[in-house]
Amino acid sequence: MRYDCAIVGGGPAGLNAALVLGRARKRVALLDNSKPRNGVTHASHGFITRDGVQPSEFRRIAYTEVLSYPTVEHIPAEVADIRRVGDGFVLCTSNGEQVEARRVILAAGLKEALPDIEGLRECYGKSLFNCPFCDGWELRDRPLVIVGEQPGVMHVAKLLLHWSRDVVVCTNGHADMLTEEERRLLATRDIRIIDTPIAAMVGREGHLERVRFADGTEIERSGGFVGPALIPNVRFEEALGYETTPNGGIDTDEWGRTTAAGVYAAGDTAYVMPSQLIYAAASGSKAAMAVMADVTEEEWKQS
Repeated sequence: MRYDCAIVGGGPAGLNAALVLGRARKRVALLDNSKPRNGVTHASHGFITRDGVQPSEFRRIAYTEVLSYPTVEHIPAEVADIRRVGDGFVLCTSNGEQVEARRVILAAGLKEALPDIEGLRECYGKSLFNCPFCDGWELRDRPLVIVGEQPGVMHVAKLLLHWSRDVVVCTNGHADMLTEEERRLLATRDIRIIDTPIAAMVGREGHLERVRFADGTEIERSGGFVGPALIPNVRFEEALGYETTPNGGIDTDEWGRTTAAGVYAAGDTAYVMPSQLIYAAASGSKAAMAVMADVTEEEWKQS
C-alpha cells in the first residue's frame, strides 16, 4: 500500500497533521515510537480546553480522534531510515518494516540534554521545569532557581519575576552566560547570581528543597527552571537533502515546507517556539495543509 503521506512522530504536531489529512480523505501512515518529550511532566498547560491535561491523557484523546478516520493508520515503530524512490519515499522502521508514501512530514520533535547535576533529573518535571509559561503558575510566589547553562538566561529571569519575586540565577560555572550589563540589571531587581558550579539538587520524591554547590554552600529553593540543550530526535538531512538552521532545526517556509521537494516539517522538529502543545499542533495543521495544496496542484497538472 502506498500512502499519500507518512508522518514521522506522534506528538501534537504529527497528530494534528494526521487529523487534517485524514479529514481530507488522504491515506496517512502515522509512525510513532511512543516516547514523548513531555512524558516526564505531570501536566501540560496553555492549550485551551486541555489546560492541565496529563500528557498521556492528551495522547489518548488525540489518538482516539485521529484514528476514527479510516484513512489514518498508526504504525507503532521508530523510523530508522528514509529514502527517496522515484516520485515518493520509502521509510524503513527499526523492526524492518517498509512504508511507501508520496509525501513525508517530519514531526518527531526533540530530546533534551539536561545539565549533569546530581538529583536534577529526579526533580525535572516535578519541581524543575523549562518553560515559565507552562509551569510558572504552579510555582508562583515560591523561592525559585534558574539554572542557566544555555543562552537566554536573562530573558528567563525577566519573565520569571511575573510569578515570583524571589529568584536566584545559577550559571553552574558558566559565568559567560551573562554580560556585565545583564548582571547589573539583575542586581537592580534583587536577583542574586551564583557562578559556583552546582553539586546537587537536594529534595525528596522530586520536590526540590535545596541547591548544593561545589564549595559546600547551600541555598533553599522549592522549584525552578532549567534550560536543557535541545537535540533533534531524527536527522535525515543527508538522505533527503533538506537544509537545517543554525540551531539544528529543519529550515522551512511558513507552511512547513522544507528545502527538499515532498518533505515537510512541523512542531519542535522545525524548532517551532515557544515549545508548547498549542504551537506544535498549529504547525502540524499548517504542514498538512501545505501537503494538500502541493498534491492538489500536482494532480491538476497531471490531469
